[in-house]
Amino acid sequence: MRIDVLTLFPEMFAALDASIPGRARKSGALELKCHYLREFAINKYGQVDDEPFGGEAGMVLRPEPLKKGLDSVFEELGAARPKVILMSAQGGIFTQEKAKELAETENILIICGHYKGVDQRFVDAYVDEELSIGDYVVSGGELPAMLVIDAIARLLPGVLGDLASAETDSFFLPHRLGWPVYTRPQDFEGRTVPEALVSGHHENIRKWRIKASLEMTRKNRPDLFRAGGLTEEEKKIMGPPLAPEGGPEEKTKG
Repeated sequence: MRIDVLTLFPEMFAALDASIPGRARKSGALELKCHYLREFAINKYGQVDDEPFGGEAGMVLRPEPLKKGLDSVFEELGAARPKVILMSAQGGIFTQEKAKELAETENILIICGHYKGVDQRFVDAYVDEELSIGDYVVSGGELPAMLVIDAIARLLPGVLGDLASAETDSFFLPHRLGWPVYTRPQDFEGRTVPEALVSGHHENIRKWRIKASLEMTRKNRPDLFRAGGLTEEEKKIMGPPLAPEGGPEEKTKG
C-alpha cells in the first residue's frame, strides 16, 4: 500500500525508517511519501497559516496550501484516489479495528493538522475522515500520524514474521487486552512463570490465556471489560467470583 503525508515537519517521519515500519518499507509492502506543506505556500515567505476569524488566539492552516498539496498528490497518483485522513483532536478515536480497516486500503493521504487547526471549509470539502489518538492535545498531527502508520504497517501481509503475533496483541479482539507474557528464566527473583504455561498442555494454556486476558482487561480497562460482555465459555473459565466484581449483570456474546 501507499501512504502520503502532507506535513509541516517531514523530517519527523525519519523515525519510520526503523523497526517494523522500516521493514515494511524495505520489503515494498509500504510506500511512504512525505510532502512539505510550505512548498504549497501562498507567498515567497512560506506562509501557510493565518489568524482565525472571530478574534480568538492561535493560528489556522489556510485552505489554499492544503488544496494545492492535495492536488499534487492526486496528480501523482492518477486514478488511484487516496482516502484522505486529517489528524485532528476533533476526530474519532483511532482503534485497532480502524487500523485493520485502513491496512486493507490501497492509498491513504494523511494530513497533519497544526497550530489552532485547519480551515473547516477544506475539511468539509476534501477530508474523508478525521482521526484522533486520544482525548488530549499535542503540538501537531505528526506524532499521531506516525502512530497510525506504525499500527497499519505491522498488519500488512508479510511484514511480521508471523501474523499470529499481531493476532494475540491487545485490541486485536474488540474489548480485550492481551495476556501477560513470560520468557526465560523460569524463576526470576523468586517469581515463577505460571504453571499452565510450562505444562505443555495446549488446552490448559489456551484457557489460561483467556482468563489472564479477561483479568487484565477488567483490572486496567474496566470500560472495555463492561462494553465487551462475556461468552458462555469465558464465564465458565472465569468462575463464580466474576459477576459481583464485574458488575450487576454481565452481557453475553453469541
